[in-house]
Amino acid sequence: MDVFTFVIIVVLIGCGTGVLTEYFKTKRKSQAVSGDEGVLEELESLRARIEVLEAIVTDEKYHLQKEIDRLERRA
Repeated sequence: MDVFTFVIIVVLIGCGTGVLTEYFKTKRKSQAVSGDEGVLEELESLRARIEVLEAIVTDEKYHLQKEIDRLERRA
């Protein structure tokens, strides 16, 4: 093996390592983004549930029933 072939092999190994490193970094970032989408979907679902609960609690019938229950406990 002459020196020229050895230099070419070393350069190819170095370039291949660089390409693989960037590939794995990009793959890791894309997996992190897809994981964030699941969290965002769950957050939106929880927000919708909170809106429903707020509507129930602020409903006048709910307050009326709560007041009736409180008065019944007193009696």
